[in-house]
Amino acid sequence: MPSLTELARAHTDLTGEDIAWLHLLVADWQIIADLSFADLVLWLPDQEGNGFWAGAQMRPTTGPTSYVDDLVGAFIPHGRRPLLDSALSQQRVVREGDPEWRDAVPVRVEAIPVRRDGKVLAIIGRNTNLLGVRTPSRLELAYLQTATDLTQMIASGDFPHAGQRSDHTDSPRVGDGFVRIDAAGVVTYASPNALSVYRRLGLTTDLAGLELAAVTRELIPAAKRPDEETLSAVLGGRAPRDTEMGNGETVVIVRSVPLRNDAGLTGALVLLRDVTDLRSRDRELVTKDATIREIHHRVKNNLQTVAALLRLQARRMTVPEARSALEEAVRRVGSIALVHETLSQSLDESVDFDEIVDRLRVMVTDVGSTSASVTSSRVGSFGELSGELATPLAMVLTELLQNATEHAFDGGPGHVEVSVSPSKDVLALRVCDDGRGLPESFDLEQSGSLGLSIVRTLVESELGGSLSLGRGASGGAEVEVRIPLP
Repeated sequence: MPSLTELARAHTDLTGEDIAWLHLLVADWQIIADLSFADLVLWLPDQEGNGFWAGAQMRPTTGPTSYVDDLVGAFIPHGRRPLLDSALSQQRVVREGDPEWRDAVPVRVEAIPVRRDGKVLAIIGRNTNLLGVRTPSRLELAYLQTATDLTQMIASGDFPHAGQRSDHTDSPRVGDGFVRIDAAGVVTYASPNALSVYRRLGLTTDLAGLELAAVTRELIPAAKRPDEETLSAVLGGRAPRDTEMGNGETVVIVRSVPLRNDAGLTGALVLLRDVTDLRSRDRELVTKDATIREIHHRVKNNLQTVAALLRLQARRMTVPEARSALEEAVRRVGSIALVHETLSQSLDESVDFDEIVDRLRVMVTDVGSTSASVTSSRVGSFGELSGELATPLAMVLTELLQNATEHAFDGGPGHVEVSVSPSKDVLALRVCDDGRGLPESFDLEQSGSLGLSIVRTLVESELGGSLSLGRGASGGAEVEVRIPLP
């Protein structure tokens, strides 16, 4: 399905600023659909003047839909929908006298011009399913009146409000809590859900007839509410903004949509949402993340303690082979500790593996080699890897670097290169050296090397990958590891 931007650029002469205005409208028009109990379709006039393209569509959550099918991307020629033609030519809201019939469903249709800086950018088709229509309640009348006010603002270019979007996940919706206030900030109507929100804040009377900002000041301590300027602007309906406040037990998001006509400000639509449970879950997630990071930090400290003990033991060894084995164990433990150290500083369970690779190169080749002239480098980027993948991969890399450093150069100078070629499905890792290469009779299956045995076990059994050894382009050894990515 094409996007609004793609359709506008392909079939209209709208500018980038015009398209941005339409995106602001589409970000907010769920409110209008819910208040109207109607489907909304944004029709874009064709640049050749042949008809209209459906650029966006919204169904109401408060009533039945008028359109079962998605219309986005559809084209209708001039004459097919006379109301759209009239709204475009007359640049005003056009209402139909008799309903249309669609699949045995009567539908009332309106056409609303979308104006910006005196220019009509598009036409909104508002389509109301009339099945089951009954005498409207006070709530429905308040909804419909507010929807009418907003559509008149769209037609006059006063809505949407520039820079204000309501399509973030915790933004209040019409059904969460609806309050209508007049130009003085006095409540003229509050929905049952809105009244329930204020009951949880401590209100014991009805909201109707009260100044919303004043009653909120009485219910919420100064330390728990926004600054006075924000409180007055939002709850007084003077600014298109949202804010969050609470009394210590209940947390509420409040959003204000000022309403105006040619004479000026007439009042505002104020939407409320109780987000107490949502904020509680947010705090639990923050606490959980902090706990996980602390666990990684303590694991890292414990592993470093183990490495230090092994290092002390190695220094007391008089047998060279035993000392060398303990030093290798120190490096293996250190590689695991390095991953946990990085995880302890991360906000999620993933790590920047490039940083780990570069630190391992220094630890093994530049520091651990018997020759000061062994150098190393990295080509390519591993990117972000999960901790589950990073820990065994760090051990694999440590063993391959250690093996190349010890056996490739016979104590002389050399260079080890770590290269990576990540794709969508496979991580391909190569460790190449410019040393003497593998012996002619070398067989991985028959090799007695503990390091290669560890690498093979980790790659094939734990990571589900493959391992191959051969001669590289420079004549030295080349090890390739291919690991499937989830």
